[in-house]
Amino acid sequence: MTTTANANRMPMIWIVDDDPELRGLLREFLEKHGFEVRLFADGAQLEHRLERERPDLLVLDQMMPGDSGLVLCQRIRATGDEVGIIMLTARNEPTDRIAGIERGADDYIGKPFVPLELVARIRSVLRRRTLRPPGAPMPEAEVMSFGAFRIDFATRSLWRDAERIALTTTEFAVLAALARNPHRPLTRERLLELARGPNAEATERGIDVQVSRLRKLLAASPEDGQFIQTVWGYGYVFVPDGSGAAP
Repeated sequence: MTTTANANRMPMIWIVDDDPELRGLLREFLEKHGFEVRLFADGAQLEHRLERERPDLLVLDQMMPGDSGLVLCQRIRATGDEVGIIMLTARNEPTDRIAGIERGADDYIGKPFVPLELVARIRSVLRRRTLRPPGAPMPEAEVMSFGAFRIDFATRSLWRDAERIALTTTEFAVLAALARNPHRPLTRERLLELARGPNAEATERGIDVQVSRLRKLLAASPEDGQFIQTVWGYGYVFVPDGSGAAP
């Protein structure tokens, strides 16, 4: 998933650090420099919120009780989420920086640091991130195959063997959001945000309609299985092999 920023709102920065004093200081400083900030004391709080919302950029403390910033970063990247990530650490050793980058962090800053340096690094990461609307073409060719189907994210197209299946822009956006989060249940609200952006005017009922249409397109024969499964009382989950029951 890719962070989407626009000129009508301040970039949203989430800070995850177990030091309440540092969290407060960073919030005050970043808000003065034009960012909207939310604070989290640990990874559990972060991941609970990520089910419903997402920021433009995460600032993760590498050393925290429970899941470390490295573990959180790796888990976030494993879902295909492309949100910007800056790692903070009290150990500014080359091996620590390498570990952070290898797990998908965009940048790394050692404690103590000048707050203005963090501002500069945040702005740099946001500039480097490709800001594109939900459902827009990927900058590089990327194809995902499942069953007899394949999704070409570069051309925003769905294929069954050699036959192209016509999709509306919204249908493709919903399918892409599901496919980029395989085996990860998504609420209707979260799926709507991923497919249409945080300020979408569509309804959750509209998501049900789009999913229903996609299911018909992806179920041309019984052997295809059910790739988009309902998680009762929650939302939907994409199962690439089309087997099993929803969680």
